[in-house]
Amino acid sequence: MSLNFQQVFDKIREIGAGARARQERLAGLREHARRLLDSWADKAAELCSKVDRARQADPSLRCALPLEGRAEHSLSLDASHPAPVDEKPVTLLAADGSQIAPDRHAAVLYSLVNVGALVMEIGSGKAPQVFTDSSLLYVDELYTETGILTEEAIEMRRDIAERRMLLELAPNYPAPVIALTDGPVELWGAKNGSEGDYQRNLEIHKSILSQLQVKGVTVAGYVDKPGADLVVRLLEIATLTDEAMKDIRKQHPLRGVSDRWLFGGILQAGQRSSVFGLQSSSRAHYTGDLALHFFYLNVGSEKHPALVRVELPKWVADDEEKLDLLHAVLLEQCRIMGAKPYPYILHRAHEIAVVKFDEKQQVEAMLELELRKAGGELGEGSGKQSAKGLPGRKR
Repeated sequence: MSLNFQQVFDKIREIGAGARARQERLAGLREHARRLLDSWADKAAELCSKVDRARQADPSLRCALPLEGRAEHSLSLDASHPAPVDEKPVTLLAADGSQIAPDRHAAVLYSLVNVGALVMEIGSGKAPQVFTDSSLLYVDELYTETGILTEEAIEMRRDIAERRMLLELAPNYPAPVIALTDGPVELWGAKNGSEGDYQRNLEIHKSILSQLQVKGVTVAGYVDKPGADLVVRLLEIATLTDEAMKDIRKQHPLRGVSDRWLFGGILQAGQRSSVFGLQSSSRAHYTGDLALHFFYLNVGSEKHPALVRVELPKWVADDEEKLDLLHAVLLEQCRIMGAKPYPYILHRAHEIAVVKFDEKQQVEAMLELELRKAGGELGEGSGKQSAKGLPGRKR
């Protein structure tokens, strides 16, 4: 036995003993957050001014940004928009990816990025179409100016590959076209460390987004069970004095309250929230029509609400027709999955993209065989890797 269950059990009992007090404290914070939302719901200009002052103290500030200059109903922080009733033919694209990072303990050093995509011409009666793109990286392709590709760098390349596939597929199908990915539209990655690699990928990413805009494609990222507190953070900022904002990173009076809980009490089944701007350290990179926005959507039922965040660029956020069509399509896709709502097309794209363990073994066997045939250098697995493969190991 490798786990000290007595220590774990003692900690669990300690957690249980404090559960009621923590729940009571959280209930108080939630009630405070709800009152703040009510009182600040229609004060977009004042909130934006506060966010500007907060950003000066902390340029990496991440929160929701109320939108000004829109129709009156869209300005309210607590507005809800019903599910659209029109059903229109639409082309729906989704791409997802998986990766194998370089493993220095393996006999052969390589990496693999695999992207799967699905196209559904909804309303056409046609069967969905499946596409895959598998990119194997070896030797010099595994290195950047700072050394071997990290897992984070491989994930960034995967994200770029997903979006590039959507760009390649979109022009081949009838409009309107909606292109989905799992996760945010924003490109994640180390903004420090390998800065050059991040900047190159960021420029490619923005170029792809701009080309999709030119083609009239509705681009969106689907964030399931979001843990962010973007709107709650905005409400926290609303409570701070200018003096408190100087130390804003330590100011979290509503910590523990999530946007998912907040909007779970506002949005009925099928409804979406107002659209918010996204204040983040990446805001300087995503400008103009690429500026990042988001809304919350309840894809669940009356008895079992399920709040998700949908991220989208400004050119989609500004187009009510695109918003309504995206709203309707996401609800329909989630209904297909039943009690655990999630867009069916993203689920299928993931199934296509995932590299199974036996496929990984086949790739390594093929690579090792080819190297032997060609007289190339073939290493050995490390002792650590060999020990992990001993009989009886459960992990």
